[in-house]
This record gives sequence, C-alpha cells and structure tokens, in this order.
Amino acid sequence: MAQAQSKTHSAPHTNRSAGETEAAEITARILLETDSVLFRPDDPFTFTSGRKSPVYIDCRRLISFPRGRTKLMELGAELIERHTGYEGLDAVAGGETAGIPFAAWIADRLSLPMLYVRKQPKGFGRNAQIEGELKDGSRILLVEDLASEGTSKLNFVRAIRQAGGVIDHAFVIFNYGIFPQIETSLAAEGITLLALATWWDVAQTAERLGRFAPGQYESVKSFLEDPEAWSKARAAARR
Repeated sequence: MAQAQSKTHSAPHTNRSAGETEAAEITARILLETDSVLFRPDDPFTFTSGRKSPVYIDCRRLISFPRGRTKLMELGAELIERHTGYEGLDAVAGGETAGIPFAAWIADRLSLPMLYVRKQPKGFGRNAQIEGELKDGSRILLVEDLASEGTSKLNFVRAIRQAGGVIDHAFVIFNYGIFPQIETSLAAEGITLLALATWWDVAQTAERLGRFAPGQYESVKSFLEDPEAWSKARAAARR
C-alpha cells in the first residue's frame, strides 16, 4: 500500500462504520484529556531515528486514568467482537511491555485467558517467548498499545505461531495511520490490524475543540500528509 519513501497520505477511514467513527472520536477526546498526545509543531520532537515530528503519543499514561481506560477497553472489545465474532478467540496475548496491561483488561472484558509475549526468548523450548498457557491451535488476539512503523508486532506474531497458536488479528488503541507499511507488512503475514483511532482522528478532534493556536493545525496536517518531507524540511531548517 505504501513504501518507506516519502508519500502523500490523505485522511483514511472511508470504510469505517458509524460506530467505529464515533469510537475514534471518543478515543481522540480521551487521549487529549489525559495529555497522552502532544502537539508541538513550532518545536518538533526528535525521535531516536532522527525523524522530526510535531506530534507525540504516550499511551502508557492511560493506565493511570481508570475512567478513560475503562471506556477505551469497552470500545476495544466492541471493535474486536465486530471483527472476530463472539466465539472467535481463545486467548488474548499482550506484547511486552506496553501491551501487557491493556491485554489483561481486554481479556477480562472478553472473558478470555490472558498471556504475554516476550520481545526475546527466555530459556529454551517452543514456548520460550510466551508466558501463560498457550494450547496448540488456540486462536490468539495480539494486543499492544500502539502501532507506528515498527516490526515488533511481526516478532510477536511469529512467536505465537511458533508456539502453536493461530493468529489473524492484532488490536491497538492507537495506529499512527501515516505509515501504511505497518499494515502492509502485517497483511503479508495474514494479520488484520484493528485500531480505535489514528493521528488524523486526534488532530481533527483537537482542531474542532480549539486545542490549536492559529496555524498549528495546518502544520500538523502537513506532517500527516507527508511525514518524511515535513521531517526533512525541519531538519534542514535547523542546520
């Protein structure tokens, strides 16, 4: 769908249901109210990759907000059941470490066993990366906090399959939505990525609620449409 090179990405979600659109707006508001998302177009964040970004997200903050996280888990469970069915899963697996608390809450809402997947094997044996009971042929849902452009989900998916699990879906609270290569790489592994909201949802909600100073939304929108070009332009301007 997209490559690692610079591409223009328009706002997605044309195939969302009305319920999913409402869930995205609620998720965006919770992320804004808990300060889990930050906008700083005039003083961009610099990630370890060197990329400049006017936006930053920390979903781990959500664990400290019981009412907000409870609503998110409710919305997540509804989204998961809509795509997997009510009896389509046998267990929920959290990715180490950020996915573990959210996997526990999702498993509780779905009345399913929970396990977690390590980033690296510990010890030996086919279940060296898995903590908890994973029976052969069990249908597993992978849960993490967010998806950007990394490969951690592929690592977790392969560990689950190597341990004898069957996995077709991964759930995150937040998908950046501007690096489509993550969905392409997951799709190549037969994985459907489910997410409550993206940067487009949060930026548009923030604009509607008057969270931006004049001109800030346009700068953030420019980044979302072409993050590579935006980052390179800001890096060059600082030389």
